[in-house]
Amino acid sequence: MKKLLTVTALVAGLSMAQVQAKDWNNIRIGVEGAYPPFSSVTPEGELVGFDIDIAKTLCEQMQAKCEFVKQDWDGIIPALLARKYDAIIASMSITEERKKKVAFSDKYYNSPAEFIAPKGSSLVISADGLKGKKIGVQRETIHDKYATEHYPDAEIVRYGTQDEAYLDLQAGRVDALLLDAVAGEDGFLKKPEGANYAFIGEPIQLSEEGAGIAIRKQDTDLVEKFNKAIADIRANGKYDEVAKKYFSFDIYGK
Repeated sequence: MKKLLTVTALVAGLSMAQVQAKDWNNIRIGVEGAYPPFSSVTPEGELVGFDIDIAKTLCEQMQAKCEFVKQDWDGIIPALLARKYDAIIASMSITEERKKKVAFSDKYYNSPAEFIAPKGSSLVISADGLKGKKIGVQRETIHDKYATEHYPDAEIVRYGTQDEAYLDLQAGRVDALLLDAVAGEDGFLKKPEGANYAFIGEPIQLSEEGAGIAIRKQDTDLVEKFNKAIADIRANGKYDEVAKKYFSFDIYGK
């Protein structure tokens, strides 16, 4: 009788697990849409960029139907935890602090940070050199955290989007910006409005692990599916097809 009860409980447990298990045929993906060339919105309202194309390629590899959900950066992790979507593909760097809240896939790219300032700027990139200077960063990013920790005597000016930071740099309201080097080059320096600005100092590697896909910790099966899909598109050449549309160098990194 005891054995029968045990078997019955086991079957019931398996049945419950089957009911609770997700097939992930439909996946909602949170994106920012304000971080070119990784993600932006066209005048027609279409989401475009490297993050968007990589997400589409991963979904195709997983044979899943994906829906994009645009979300401001400040609330992007809270909205994931509130089940507004199932995963975040928004150039989110993998950090120990973020790992306390969410799980991450393997990286899908890695790029350094750099400072941008007016051409001919005499700024020295050091704690002393930036004392009293205004440094613009996008709020709640690894660039925000790094600037706060390494330049305690500078005034850190935080923005909701990178585009807002570019506008204040042009208006002279900040002395320099600290941001992702690729985003800074493609999103600003290569454009007409960036003609009088340049990178200063040396590239700074802020994340050893790169950018990954953020997923709720309990959805371990979805983490595994994304990891397999990342490995698959790296192996079958589809990753490189997407990357070459945006970059003339290896964005994946070491």
